[in-house]
Amino acid sequence: MELLQRVLDQFTPSGEAEALWLKDIFTFITEHIQPVLSGPAPPAADDVITGVCSDQLSVCVVKKIKENMSVTHTLPVSYRPVSVSELLSRQHLACVSNLSWSTNQQRAWAKEAELSLPGHRALPRVNLLLIGCLREGRGGEWRLTDASGSVRCECLSPSPLWLNHPVFLPHWNYIPHNAPGQDQDQAGGYLELIGSPVVLCPGPELGLAAGPGGGAGLSRAVGVREAAGLLQNRTRGQRVSVCGQVGSVCPLLVVAGTTFFCLSLTDGSLSLPVLVKSLCVVGTQCVCVGQSVCVTALRVCVLRGWRGNNILCATDQSEIHTNYTHTPPDYTHTPSDTPPPLMMSHSDDDDCDEAEPDRDSVQSAVSMKRSRVISYQGTVTEVVSEGAGLYVIDGKVGLCLAYQPTLRRKLRAGDCVELHHVHFLYRPCPDFPPSMLCTCLRSSLRVTAFSRVGGSPPDSSCPSDGVLPRLLLEKNTGVSGYLWTCYLSSQLTHSVMKQQCVCVLSWKLMECVRKGGGGGGRRDIYSEMLDEPHTCPLTQYHADPAVHQYISVSELSQSLQSDCWSSLSLSSLLPSGGSSLTRSQINTALAWSCRTLTSDPQNNPQSGDRLRQRPLLLVGVLELPSQTSEPALQLRDRTGAVACVVTETREEEGGGQRAAFNTAWIGCLVCVRQFTMVTERFIQSDFPSYQHLDQDKYITHKHCRVYLQFSLDHLHILSPSVAMVTHLQLKGEESGGDVTGRKQTAEEETEGGQTAGRKRRREEPDSSHSASSSVTMTTDPGSDSQPSVSMVIRVERKEGVAWRNTGAELKEGEAGLTLCFSVRAAVIGPVVSWGRDPKNRPMTERETEKEGKVVLVFSGVSARWFPLLQPGSFYRLIAANTQDPSVLIGCGVSGRSGVELHTDSTLQVQPDWRFHTLTRPLLLHTYRQALSPSVLSVSELLDCRSELVCFQALVSDRISLNDRTRDSGDTHTGVRLTVCDQTGRSLQVYLDLSHTPYPPGLLPGNTLLLSAFQIRLSRTGSVYCSYLPVSSITVVSLGDTSTVRPPPPMMHLGVWATSTEQRCILGQVKGHVVCFLFLQLQWSCSLCGSLYVQCCSSSQCRSTSSVFQSKAKLVIDDGTGEAHVWFSGALVRPLLGLADSQWEGLQRALRVRGHIKVYPRGRSLVCDSDDSLLHFLLCVCSSDVVCRQLSLTCRKHNNQRSEEKKRFSRGERDFMTRMTRPLQLTCLHVDTH
Repeated sequence: MELLQRVLDQFTPSGEAEALWLKDIFTFITEHIQPVLSGPAPPAADDVITGVCSDQLSVCVVKKIKENMSVTHTLPVSYRPVSVSELLSRQHLACVSNLSWSTNQQRAWAKEAELSLPGHRALPRVNLLLIGCLREGRGGEWRLTDASGSVRCECLSPSPLWLNHPVFLPHWNYIPHNAPGQDQDQAGGYLELIGSPVVLCPGPELGLAAGPGGGAGLSRAVGVREAAGLLQNRTRGQRVSVCGQVGSVCPLLVVAGTTFFCLSLTDGSLSLPVLVKSLCVVGTQCVCVGQSVCVTALRVCVLRGWRGNNILCATDQSEIHTNYTHTPPDYTHTPSDTPPPLMMSHSDDDDCDEAEPDRDSVQSAVSMKRSRVISYQGTVTEVVSEGAGLYVIDGKVGLCLAYQPTLRRKLRAGDCVELHHVHFLYRPCPDFPPSMLCTCLRSSLRVTAFSRVGGSPPDSSCPSDGVLPRLLLEKNTGVSGYLWTCYLSSQLTHSVMKQQCVCVLSWKLMECVRKGGGGGGRRDIYSEMLDEPHTCPLTQYHADPAVHQYISVSELSQSLQSDCWSSLSLSSLLPSGGSSLTRSQINTALAWSCRTLTSDPQNNPQSGDRLRQRPLLLVGVLELPSQTSEPALQLRDRTGAVACVVTETREEEGGGQRAAFNTAWIGCLVCVRQFTMVTERFIQSDFPSYQHLDQDKYITHKHCRVYLQFSLDHLHILSPSVAMVTHLQLKGEESGGDVTGRKQTAEEETEGGQTAGRKRRREEPDSSHSASSSVTMTTDPGSDSQPSVSMVIRVERKEGVAWRNTGAELKEGEAGLTLCFSVRAAVIGPVVSWGRDPKNRPMTERETEKEGKVVLVFSGVSARWFPLLQPGSFYRLIAANTQDPSVLIGCGVSGRSGVELHTDSTLQVQPDWRFHTLTRPLLLHTYRQALSPSVLSVSELLDCRSELVCFQALVSDRISLNDRTRDSGDTHTGVRLTVCDQTGRSLQVYLDLSHTPYPPGLLPGNTLLLSAFQIRLSRTGSVYCSYLPVSSITVVSLGDTSTVRPPPPMMHLGVWATSTEQRCILGQVKGHVVCFLFLQLQWSCSLCGSLYVQCCSSSQCRSTSSVFQSKAKLVIDDGTGEAHVWFSGALVRPLLGLADSQWEGLQRALRVRGHIKVYPRGRSLVCDSDDSLLHFLLCVCSSDVVCRQLSLTCRKHNNQRSEEKKRFSRGERDFMTRMTRPLQLTCLHVDTH
């Protein structure tokens, strides 16, 4: 109490509040500070401090507090002292404390902070007093210590004079462990000392305590030039003090348990490296670039890791004196004073110039650039990723700290930083700001002002956040690759499966996509810090503006659906001469259209598409379709799923594409780099004419379908399924490996055998799969140990999938219809029992003992296997959780006695059964030759006499046939495909999709396999094919709408006219125009087609819209015969050789009269001889412009008669004779080249 009274007498409190406050200060000093000072003294502690009394220290504290207040006539009773333990345990929000603030000053400070960083809140103010002793902690950190504990401190300009002294903190921030900028694994939080601590010294003022021999060392200090000369002549035991300006301060490194850092002292253009081990705390926190320092007691040593060069190294007696002024002695330079060859002129000229990219880089649009070494000051405005070391400065400059050791204090938004010897890179990655600053091991980063704002904790981009810098240290990849990996990691966090580590997955994806863009081997840390000129992994970098852009499945689907309508011009969907089309022709042309975009814009550039700036990249899991989706595989991520038309390359000789058949791809996490995005538009409209296309009211319904097309050869497996691991092992290839690092091995299974606990594996989707469920599952360890039975089959024929009334799995609103299809297969062997699921393991001898036939019926959930069951492929059908072989034995058809049945047994496939493709079955070639189905080409089909055929053809054209009598909303169930083969012979195929899920991939450019189609003959004699309920369509090869299709065969008129073969209806003709036979120009009603003169001539039609129609007929001769060729629509104008303005004038001239018919070989039937328009057209038809050489694509009329009767008059006699009817052709295209 006597000591407390001394304190009260010293300050004479004016009231009870101040007396209680002084008592609290004395009690706090006695309980929390005095025990620290009276305990074991640190080596640098002064005796004055260790022997101080509580009352003296309390008086000193109160005096220092009053000196730092804005008003000095009163005590700050609103502030209370807080112990370190109480601060750590009870303060859970970031806060700020400033003793000198008034209320108005604090409000102005908060407003300024929030205006400087919009969207952030200023730190709240707390009235707390922090008093303690600054001590050195683990790893060179500063800690404020009292009797209750210690807390880490971050200082802006630390001084060694503060260490081991009691201090009072007048202005500080506290950042708890759950705030931005603080690692989650650190207990408590840390302090940011904004102002300098106030050293509590009740005795004499502290000065700079020189170390042993310190004064003598400073008096004998030499400059950088003199010290450089000592490096060549190493003298044992020699110590030297060197003074100079700090040119660079390298970050603190820990190598083999040794902590050190390097700095360079400069004098003009000379630079001298110094390695410091004993003064790490003082050096890294107290020394900054630009200071004048003197380092004492240095010795010359050999740094073995640095090419055997000599270097100055600090000793245990070394000290660093800051703000030191050195007066060089007066001497004259001699040749011996020249610095040795080791010291090079400090110039960054080479680093400041951007290298000229080589020729190969220019061609690939990937340039190699050189970075520029600069210094920079700015404010951190955004924390992109703490774990990856990515920030944004001043809202426009990126900052990457990944090439340096991790900062003890992570940067926060609002921090002011000062960077020296930092690399400036321009556009190293298009997903980050164009201007990027990257630090290497020679760069220094110093926080000059702490942030004044708080914020929400940043989202962790990966459960193992911080793994990317560790991978960078291990792989030493280029900065462009690292930045792109960080971008992928942030994107995959929201779309990839939760079981995957997105950081490792992103790195694996980067190595897959950016092949050849990896690192340059192991980093040489000593050369990076010490070499002149400076070289490091950041000196050169790749700049690729066309690096892949990741996009999620849902974002891709939504963008395609919105863009397909926003970028649509209805007039562009019409053929050339669309303004002359009638109402029915316009609406038929608009009924279906497609828009295809490739993932790489260089392959198929499209203007005005926001997805076309860079190649796209997709990541997802391949899975079987759901019951409500198209019969196609799906690519799914956490955001959604999209249907996919998938092909793969044949393994047989000759290669070529085929439909996907390998079930091992189900469940694989893949990266899709090359794909085609398809958007099919369906429009129901009733436009009266071409002039009404800008009025949306005539569109009654529209929708679109989005899906992808790609080949499995363009996929990269990021995480394989168990079946894929087995498949890759059988092929002798390295598997992509699971991103979790777990290896799956194929084990031989025996009947009734038991297996050990299984590791986590990927399962195929089961019957309860939903759109929101995860595609990867962690299954029970013993799930694979369950017994099962299987049999091996080879698919011979597959029927098409359709909605059928089976009476099974009924749901409300489905009217008893279930998705069904059937497969006829050859059974290779008997049913085999297994102790565990065999999946796609190699076929055993016991599975090939017998063979038979079976019809597999798929309905409901089991119909999802339709996309992967292909004729000619082998599969193992597995029924799990049973040892009963009878479940895989089909049921026969009972018949009467004496009646021989020729039917196969039938087997209903259950929802939980699995199919696994066997790519290496026994007796593969024998079965393939014996059971290979007959697939025809279009040419072979036209000469075939069978009724049901299976053929393969290229789609050259497609139109939609509307069925307006249906009650359902989707009236686009009829499709007409024009298909051809390599010879150019074509065929039309009619599809009725009213009872079939919509099949994707029926696009011009794709090659289809059409099974069980019926050959039919039209009334005009043309051959076409029609779809049956058992017909099946499979896409076997992918193309695009710009693919050059094989031209029709070249035909000679004489041969074509006399040929009895009527099945070649399309051909190319080259010949000379002999004469014009007929020309008709007419304005017609767009609704009924009647003549339109001011109004429609039909009394029943009240249409006010008309179209201009033209028709012509001429004779062409190619030397082998003649033909009459009909032209119509847009083909007439180029045939007549008229310009667009002449054609428009001709239309205006006919507006009043409505129509004109011209017979150049006779007289006009509607106009008299004085008609000027008639004379003009007669002259045009007989001119040399018309009578010229033409190259045409024509269709032959198959309903023409071989002979016709003609009457001739000679004088008074009439003669009747039979003459061969000339070949009748309709022109489809005029080659103008």
